[in-house]
Amino acid sequence: MFLLLLQILVLSTFLYVFFVARTPSTNSKKPRHSSTSTTVLPKAYPVVGSIFSILPNKNRRIQWLSDILQISPSSTFTLHRLFGHRQVFTANPAVVQHILKTHFPIYQKGAILRLVLTDFLGNGIFNADGDIWKFQRQVSSHEFNAKSLRKFVETVVDTELHNRLIPILSASAANESLLDFQDILQRFAFDNICTIAFGLDPKYLLPSLPQSKFSKAFEEALRISSERSNAAIPFLWKIEKLLKIGSEKELQVAVSEVRGFAKEIVREKKNELREKASLDSVDLLSRFLNSGHSDDDFVIDIVISFILAGRDTTSAALTWFFWLVSKNPHVENEILKEIRDKSEAPVYDDVKDLVYTHAALCESMRLYPPVPVDTKEVVVDDILPEGTAVKKGTRVSYHVYAMGRSELLWGSDWAEFRPERWLELVMETDTDEAKWNFIGKDPFSYPVFQAGPRVCLGKEMAFLQMKRVVTAVLRSFRVVPAFEEGVEPEFIAFLTAKMKGGLPVRIMDRKCD
Repeated sequence: MFLLLLQILVLSTFLYVFFVARTPSTNSKKPRHSSTSTTVLPKAYPVVGSIFSILPNKNRRIQWLSDILQISPSSTFTLHRLFGHRQVFTANPAVVQHILKTHFPIYQKGAILRLVLTDFLGNGIFNADGDIWKFQRQVSSHEFNAKSLRKFVETVVDTELHNRLIPILSASAANESLLDFQDILQRFAFDNICTIAFGLDPKYLLPSLPQSKFSKAFEEALRISSERSNAAIPFLWKIEKLLKIGSEKELQVAVSEVRGFAKEIVREKKNELREKASLDSVDLLSRFLNSGHSDDDFVIDIVISFILAGRDTTSAALTWFFWLVSKNPHVENEILKEIRDKSEAPVYDDVKDLVYTHAALCESMRLYPPVPVDTKEVVVDDILPEGTAVKKGTRVSYHVYAMGRSELLWGSDWAEFRPERWLELVMETDTDEAKWNFIGKDPFSYPVFQAGPRVCLGKEMAFLQMKRVVTAVLRSFRVVPAFEEGVEPEFIAFLTAKMKGGLPVRIMDRKCD
């Protein structure tokens, strides 16, 4: 047995060095385009599976898997891993509905993902199944009623916009300085989620753009945890963890910093609730602490999961949105026209009614979804609608990024950024004027916010936040990307999506146009 393990370790090390260490770094000065014309289904071999295809595509895994799904007859294929392990990927709406709704009880987060993510997310809502998940979802759902959403937009978001984001953009425009807009949007979203969910303002979006040990640690924990889940040779990270070396040592340090920050949030909230015994549960954290769960580790898990949800997803969506709008002036003009039809300082109901802007956001997330791939584990043997048999313990992943690029779902013009695909013009009977009407898509063809019982609770809150940001920014400024000639940003994904290297921009005051 020892000899076998030694042979496996030697083989794995050889494969890692041969394919990964020799993989050339990507040249960010060249545009990157996926192409299905040269894509072939990966070959599988005994013992090593498709590792000879997996490792060379390690740095473009999302795009590679998307290309394979486009040439798969049923938009579903099985990836063979080491030692007979398999993972099913799909861009088929019928399969998505099967795993997210019809057979929801047997498609769970599962043991593999929990093992991979527990160090970072613990038993938080994004890493939980069963009663633990149900409890967190039930308590959280109270935060997403109409009253809470209105409060979120009219107090938290607007305050952060007027007191921090807009002044920073104004200063940048006046100084003609470069900004990393992805970083700015992450800071904005971080302050937002901490204020609304925990009653804490971290003041991360200040003119000085303060550095945060927590933010850096959070990024590291997110990256390494994601690399774990996608590892071609999984037991390598397990060996590193056992020996406390390499990236696993880095993860331990990062997680310690993240959990220390979350622990301080929980401690301050407990003190606040003790000092104000009659205080109603006015934020998400208060609701959890007043629910009878006093286990600090569990509450810390909840805090970390909601920071992930509130900080990374909306900021990623907005980053790609502003880049796409800058490349499509006709879309920007339509959004501006809609914004200017509203009052100078639109109220909550006006923001909800920004139909074209809503469509543009949906279109942006079709091409660049904040969570590009989501994975479930089947707990009993099953057969997917298109005929693939999956055995207990198999991971099944629906590929949101690939679905947004499917010609079967979106037509031959799928590569175009065209908000009009979400709209229809209707005539108003009382004015005889044409007006845009939003046409929603089947959530299993567009599972950007998941679907079924685990559909994102914060969907409406996210749209309200994003539309308010778009309204405030585009009314006063043009956001102009500052990439070198011929350079296009690179889409990368950990658990959530990023623009590699950030989004450098120049802010132009519209009054000067």
